Amino acid sequence: MKKARLVVCGSSLAAVMALSPVEEAASGSYAPGDTFRDCGHCPEMVVVPAGTFMMGSPMSEAGRGVNEGPVHEVRIGYQFAVGVYEVTFGEWDACVSGGGCGGYRPSDAGWGRGSRPVIKVSWEDARAYVDWLRRETGNGYRLLSESEWEYVARAGTRTPFHTGSTISTGQANYNGNFTYGSRRKGRYRRKTVQVGSFPANGFGLHDVHGNVYEWVEDCYTGGGYAGAPDDGSAWEWNCDWRVLRGGSWGLEPWNIRSANRYRNPAGSRIIIAGFRVARTLD
Repeated sequence: MKKARLVVCGSSLAAVMALSPVEEAASGSYAPGDTFRDCGHCPEMVVVPAGTFMMGSPMSEAGRGVNEGPVHEVRIGYQFAVGVYEVTFGEWDACVSGGGCGGYRPSDAGWGRGSRPVIKVSWEDARAYVDWLRRETGNGYRLLSESEWEYVARAGTRTPFHTGSTISTGQANYNGNFTYGSRRKGRYRRKTVQVGSFPANGFGLHDVHGNVYEWVEDCYTGGGYAGAPDDGSAWEWNCDWRVLRGGSWGLEPWNIRSANRYRNPAGSRIIIAGFRVARTLD
């Protein structure tokens, strides 16, 4: 098992250890599987390895959208860190209390704050949060690119879900009134659940399927991946629409597949959308 590490900034060690499951470790190079938290109110991060994967879905995959192809190889030639969980209300509220995030406190729809994923945040809001983390820590926090997101969501799998060819509501939070593959109907919770309520994937990430959609850096093109970067970088230009990934608590199982793509205006704040952060490693 990889040793966790903790870099402390802006909080006492005692306060950080009370908030975080990670252990203190000497600074140094990171290895895949290492977890760390840069400060007491920072998201817990896990290091993912460099690698190559096939992005998109084959024509035979049930629920496939026309914007999910062509399937193409992407090489992630670097390791980086990604949030173990979706950013929570607790982490967002710490940003606001610290003078960041434009002072915006989104509604929790009456479901509760704390360790539930933050909702009703736009792509612009998500960018404000990572800007604040960079100022707080001096480290390279950012949103994931779309290809990085699919890479870490799949965690080495080629199936519709990291759980295999199908998924159940015991593995993710989605609308269980609908089925995918051989699964029976399950629960429809009609709201978010606390992050980490379901098992992690092979890279140690929770809730990549369902719970809330996750904003990524990329501009959206409905024409699929023709001309898309194949090196892990974001696909950007002066655009109004940005990509969301992973599906949400209110959607059918085919909309929470690893390859599923959705989009919204960068300034839109919707009840099914949140985000996850990444961090560049030196």
